Amino acid sequence: MPVNDVEDLLRHLAPQVLGALVRRYGHFDTAEDAVQEALLAAATQWPGEGVPENPRAWLITVAARRLTDLLRAEQARQRREDRVARWALPEQWLAPAADRAPSDSDDTLVLLFLCCHPALSPASQIALTLRAVGGLSTTEIARAFLVPESTMTRRISRAKQRIRDSGIPFGMPPAAERAGRLDAVLHALYLIFNEGYVTTSGPTLYRTELSAEAIRLARMLHRMLPDDAEVTGLLALMLLTDARRPARTGPDGALIPMAEQDRSRWDAGQIAEGVALVSAALPNGPTGAYQVQAAIAALHDEAASAEATDWPQIVALYEVLLRIAANPVVALNHAVAVAMASGPRAGLDLLDRLAADDRIADDHRMYAVRAHLLELAGDRAAAREAYRTAARRATGLAQQRYLNDRADRLTGDP
Repeated sequence: MPVNDVEDLLRHLAPQVLGALVRRYGHFDTAEDAVQEALLAAATQWPGEGVPENPRAWLITVAARRLTDLLRAEQARQRREDRVARWALPEQWLAPAADRAPSDSDDTLVLLFLCCHPALSPASQIALTLRAVGGLSTTEIARAFLVPESTMTRRISRAKQRIRDSGIPFGMPPAAERAGRLDAVLHALYLIFNEGYVTTSGPTLYRTELSAEAIRLARMLHRMLPDDAEVTGLLALMLLTDARRPARTGPDGALIPMAEQDRSRWDAGQIAEGVALVSAALPNGPTGAYQVQAAIAALHDEAASAEATDWPQIVALYEVLLRIAANPVVALNHAVAVAMASGPRAGLDLLDRLAADDRIADDHRMYAVRAHLLELAGDRAAAREAYRTAARRATGLAQQRYLNDRADRLTGDP
């Protein structure tokens, strides 16, 4: 199997293997170390020797053996048995042999709820989920939170330590407790999907394995909670957004903005499913942020062309979103929608006000939107400079190339 295919398979299996180990043995932080060593062994061996018939079982077996070694080195037998007892029911105290065939169950959703335990702060819940379930690097997570990498390293380490010391059982929480964790679970899945759809680093625009895993977990969550409108809304949002992925890049991997995409390449099946989901969710219960974002995505996806987009309706939906979940990214998208509905100067006025928000003032997206609106307004020189600034601040290579290309197009006479 090619190296890239092996890497994709390992990313997909990593949270399942970690969930299986934590279910069986506990020791969240040590289990993660053991899984990482198993993944490294697989990445080294499988490209040359071939993928085992049951790669998940292979990884669990190797990780379990390594976990046993780590635990023996870490603590005395009595302390280890006491800690395992806190994680397991009495009938489960006798750990199975490391080479016993693992269960076919997928513990990823259980792991997701474990990472979102109320013993952790909201920021730590999401950071730990992105690390353990999403497989994001500490650098990527720090960038998502707009904090230094050293700060995020400490935050994740403290979160794993708190889970280890708390004796939290590995299992799906009861319904009442589950509801209290749901917001964090949804937010984490949303961030995992976004990192897959527009990766913040690396040579490509997206990481398909991340967005696909987020959609898979959202489907599992929707099957568990079919009447929760926000769970339904998040799944709809992911499907409606991911439907455009086939048309987002050209043959050379270059980014293609939505207005220039070949809409015949959009996934009609995902669009139909997403529209049906959000249409069912909106009338049921309070309207939440994911439902509103899904409704906006549906308006984009159902428009026959960029010119046919119902921008006044999108503006109205963003104004609803600003009332229920205001943040600078929503405000930035609202400015774009206003510009498309009422002209670029109206959008630029909103950007001028948003520039006072330190959370986004220096973000590349702020400069990219300003460049686009300046270009629409006919100010080529200012647009070119804004595109260059956005490219310098962007961390993804595909985004940098796109922004520099836009700047190059504005060089010289109109």
